[in-house]
Amino acid sequence: MTNPQQDSLLQQLEKMSSESRHPDTWDLDQLSSLDIVKKINQQDQTVATSVAACLEQVAIVTDKIVDAFQQGGRLVYLGAGTSGRLGILDAVECPPTYSVPASQVVALIAGGDNAVYKAVEGAEDNPDLAVTDLKNIDFNKHDILVGIAASGRTPYVLGGLAYARSIGAYTAAISCNADAAVLAAADCGICAVVGAEVVTGSTRMKAGTAQKMILNMLTTAAMVRCGKVYQNLMVDLHASNEKLEARAVRIVMQATDCPADTARHALIAANNSAKLAILHILTGDDISRCQQKLQLNGDSIRQALTA
Repeated sequence: MTNPQQDSLLQQLEKMSSESRHPDTWDLDQLSSLDIVKKINQQDQTVATSVAACLEQVAIVTDKIVDAFQQGGRLVYLGAGTSGRLGILDAVECPPTYSVPASQVVALIAGGDNAVYKAVEGAEDNPDLAVTDLKNIDFNKHDILVGIAASGRTPYVLGGLAYARSIGAYTAAISCNADAAVLAAADCGICAVVGAEVVTGSTRMKAGTAQKMILNMLTTAAMVRCGKVYQNLMVDLHASNEKLEARAVRIVMQATDCPADTARHALIAANNSAKLAILHILTGDDISRCQQKLQLNGDSIRQALTA
């Protein structure tokens, strides 16, 4: 019985390092719990080295994200399965951490919201579905699309990348397999070759960790470049609960070496903006003047202080 389509996929999987069997874990089902987790930990330690090999590409894409933000564009992640969920995880952390609107970093997953919790059969194999999803959010040439696919062959991601490039948008792709189709389909390919997984083909493990590390870098570095961080403090956090309100006080204290009461009073005057409170304390200017300084200096404390 022949199945040409399946045979083709089998040939593709055969060439992927992330789908190969790891020689050190053939006895995995015979090990104790401690020995299993030791094996996993040993392999996890190799991930950062794999990511280090593609930092230049990560930096290139970061610069493009900053350019897009400065022109009013968005960062849009596109993925299926674990890759799609990792994109969502990174996107939803940006508003509370950096007080950016939820529309600035967007994540799309094959199969829609239901696919976050349960696989939607066939969704990742449909390239046209990605085009529909991008059109539904009015994706345009000012946005940047980052396709995420551990295997590097996901049709949903390939379809989205092709559409984005056809309308003139900048594209990037993240994969864990060299010579992956998504890398060739994007303007910039980010490839962290993590090799065989502890459990063969379980790319939520090392490949997923590598992808998460890269996504962390992209948004963190872009937000730093956009003035959302002063020194190493998240001065634009959105204090939406008691823990974050206390963190805002601590951030003001750390940035200015002031006591807690001074930080609290400054935050009240600055309508809970840690960035404004810090500039107010450091310069002695009133809040209105501090707002003007930030507006004139790219919303950056550092630039406002040195202008």
